[in-house]
Amino acid sequence: MSRPVPLLTAGGLVKAHGRTPALRGASVELHAAEILAVTGASGSGKSTLLHCLSGIVRPDAGSVTYDGRRLEDLPEKRLSELRRTEFGVVFQFGQLIPELTALDNVALPLLLAGTDRAAARARAGEWLERFGVRGQEDLRPGGLSGGQAQRAALARALVTGPRVVFADEPTGALDSLASEQVMTALLHTAREAGTAVVLVTHDAKVAAYADREVQLRDGALAPLGVTA
Repeated sequence: MSRPVPLLTAGGLVKAHGRTPALRGASVELHAAEILAVTGASGSGKSTLLHCLSGIVRPDAGSVTYDGRRLEDLPEKRLSELRRTEFGVVFQFGQLIPELTALDNVALPLLLAGTDRAAARARAGEWLERFGVRGQEDLRPGGLSGGQAQRAALARALVTGPRVVFADEPTGALDSLASEQVMTALLHTAREAGTAVVLVTHDAKVAAYADREVQLRDGALAPLGVTA
């Protein structure tokens, strides 16, 4: 029986920040609906890897192929479109726009994709409710708790129905209860929708939610087997 074709493949990724190498030939595969944890010590290059996989940063060498397309061959306009539609990105501190309400933050990717404003806001409200932020729609990020803000960021990343979510230390700034709530919400929604997730974390408890774990060591990835 033939193996399923990976949704996303990275091969031989090399990336340096100035004279400091972050990735030294990292390679990894991600399949549709798979939840993959990328672990490693602080400063090991985990965020750099995620940025390369999502097309935010172009590697110095190596390639990233998504659904048969090499990201390095795509113009920046097309990469930005991918991140608005087929990719969702969640950062450690959410990075919500402080001037916008929670509702408008979540609606923003839909508006950028051309969705009618009323329809975008209605859909954003449904996603905020799904992530347990009901009643906080009109608050700006400064008025939300850390857990609420991060769940709003998750809603924003998933509202367009992406095929892949890239989550960079999504619970790193949260206490244990809020971390559990965020991870439960993310993974339940991802599995329900068949969304693949790349989860970058230094926390073994967070990594345990994944189907598979790889560890970044000296700029390369080593498999750690099945975790769930």
